[in-house]
Amino acid sequence: MMAGTLYLCATPIGNLGDMSPRAVETLREADIIAAEDTRNSIKLLNHFDIHTPMTSYHEYNKVEKARDLISQLKQGRNIALITDAGTPAISDPGEVLVKMCGEEGIAVTSLPGPAACVTALTLSGLSTRRFCFEGFLPSEKKERQEVLEELSGESRTMIIYEAPHHLVRTLGELEKALGDRKIALCRELTKKHETIDRTTISKALEMYESEDPRGEFVIVIEGKSRKEKRNESIREWEKMSIPEHIEFYEKQGTDRKEAMKLVAKDRGVGKREIYAALIKPGD
Repeated sequence: MMAGTLYLCATPIGNLGDMSPRAVETLREADIIAAEDTRNSIKLLNHFDIHTPMTSYHEYNKVEKARDLISQLKQGRNIALITDAGTPAISDPGEVLVKMCGEEGIAVTSLPGPAACVTALTLSGLSTRRFCFEGFLPSEKKERQEVLEELSGESRTMIIYEAPHHLVRTLGELEKALGDRKIALCRELTKKHETIDRTTISKALEMYESEDPRGEFVIVIEGKSRKEKRNESIREWEKMSIPEHIEFYEKQGTDRKEAMKLVAKDRGVGKREIYAALIKPGD
């Protein structure tokens, strides 16, 4: 018997008009729908007159239930996976099921559609050429601090999710770790009261310290500029000797000749001066 296929079906993040005809057809034709919250998803299925049986697949049963779904796929059943809103497997337990399907050689295909992170990015007014997605920051204090430290040097545009009751705390942590950056606070995306606040971290903090945040937020944050990173690197290089500076580049895989050129450029001196600093007395 041929194994079935796992279909990752993106669902609207707010506006039901964003549901694709292909997703509706797939959900109708699947043998079973695995949903993050069946109570929430039944509203979507009823709206589109979909009567396929549902089963729950969520954060707290993602490994055990994935084994059961894999078994059903091996028996030739086709399964459609949906999350509460958006694209399955993005900041979602579907990631585990997709990984296990890959390990078992079971076909997986994605029906593209809404994703809050990409929607917010395109509305942010910040650079979209290079970006990174963090989802929700870790709740564990040490891990959270490590992630914030990593983000402090990030030059790409950053995207994170946050709940309203944690927004002020997270904005404060971002300001402390990253400094005052341009951000876009996006909420109620694709809905009637969609709001995009293009502001700065400090101004957002000021606003929400006197106003209760409402709704789930997607926060899009400006990355550190190349000029900032270069100035920071120069400050670091000023603490290095020339041999240490060359070693810094060599550890990144740069050959000695190219490393010398880079060091000379960083320090604003000629290559002869760099070469002279490397010659030991008596050489």
